[in-house]
Parts: sequence; C-alpha cells; structure tokens
Amino acid sequence: MSLATPLATLGRTVLSALALIGRVALFALSTVTHLVRPPFYGREFLHALVQIGWLSLPVVGLTALFTGGALALQIYAGGSRFNAESVVPSIVAIGMARELGPVLGGLMVAARVASSIAAEIGTMKVTEQIDALVTLSTHPMKYLTLPRVLAATLAVPVLVAVGDSIGIMGGYLVGITRLEFNAAAYLKNTADFLELWDVVSGLIKGAVFGFIVATMGCFHGMHSGRGAQGVGRATKSAVVAASVLILAANYILTELFFSA
Repeated sequence: MSLATPLATLGRTVLSALALIGRVALFALSTVTHLVRPPFYGREFLHALVQIGWLSLPVVGLTALFTGGALALQIYAGGSRFNAESVVPSIVAIGMARELGPVLGGLMVAARVASSIAAEIGTMKVTEQIDALVTLSTHPMKYLTLPRVLAATLAVPVLVAVGDSIGIMGGYLVGITRLEFNAAAYLKNTADFLELWDVVSGLIKGAVFGFIVATMGCFHGMHSGRGAQGVGRATKSAVVAASVLILAANYILTELFFSA
C-alpha cells in the first residue's frame, strides 16, 4: 500500500465532513430566513411547543433535582478537606445556573426531541408525505422545520429556568436534611452569591441549545435514507450530532461569557 492511499482516505473524510458542515449551515440559514416569510403555521408551532416544552418538563425536572442533590454532596465532601463547607449553597446555585442546568437540560431535550423529530420527519419522507406537501404547494421547511426550530428555541430556555430552580431546590433539600445546614442561612447564601448574569447566560445557552436540537432533528430527518434502516440511522445521527454540538457550543459560549 502506497503512502498516498491513507492520505487520500483522510482527504476524502475531511472533505466529506466539510461538505456536511456546509449543508447543515445552509439548512440552518434557510430555516432562519423562512422566519420572515409568510405564511406561518401557528397550529404546527403550538403543537411543537407542547411536544418540546411541556412534555419535556418531567425528564428535565427529575434530572435537575438529582443533579442538584448530588452536586451538594460532592461539593460538601470536597470542601470539607479545606474547611470550606459553607460554599455549598453558592457553588450549587452558580453551577446549576451557569453550566449544569443548561447543559444537562439541553442533552435531555436532545435525547428526547431530536430523536423524535428525526424519526417523525424521516418517516414522512419514506412514506412520501413530504412529496405530498410539495404537491400541495406547501413548503416543507416552513411547515415542518420552522415551527419546530422556533418552538425549541423558545421552550428550552424556559425548561432551563425551571431546571435551575429545581436543581437549586434539590441542593437545598440535601443541604438541610443530610448536611445539617440552617435553612435560612442556606437560602441567604444562595441569594447573596447568585448574580443576574449567571442566570441570563444560562438562558442564552438554552436558546442556542434548543436551536441546535431542533435543527439537527429536522436536518437528519429531511436527509433520511429510504426504509426503516434509513430512519434509524437518521435518528441516531440526530441525537449524536445534537449532543456533540451542545457540548461544543457550551464551551464556546462559556469562553465568550466568562473568559474575562
């Protein structure tokens, strides 16, 4: 085997990855541009808002509750080595608002919503329902993609806010029941050290993560292969891509918000 063979393979892989990134970017740009063009399908938007926002609340809430409790235990165990157990309330609040609330909420929504969207749209493509929409002069991007992307972008920050509150409550419950904190002192430390920007930055992350989740679900659903295997691959690819992009976007946004 010549040296050129692995280089050629690497080159094809890189070019394929760049082409995929370009297709995703153009797909996202097309979705955004359709926002300012009529018509707008309000019923589809409301349906997507319920599916993405309201029905995701239980899994996001439970995840945040147990994460907040576990975070309080871990911080207490680590802080006790340096006689710094008193930092538990403030670190739990800041950690949930800045990082864990948005990231874990985004990942839970990605697991639930990106897979659902990709499977739904992929099945519509396989059964030629998307072709039927085109025949009826209905743009698939406006009818299928835009309502879901807009609903996720608006709903995920609300889920993040609820998750932050539940996560902080989880830390509070563990703090006063297991770690013997005074309830009033715990709440006071939480309020004193948690700043408005900590919360706002997490909500901005939530909006970005919601956009990523719905865009990945719609993109992979629209580009699903034929048959059950094609829909399955599209569903898997949507969840993996959304999860990886959420983690990458989280680092970039954290660098932008808090690097100074």
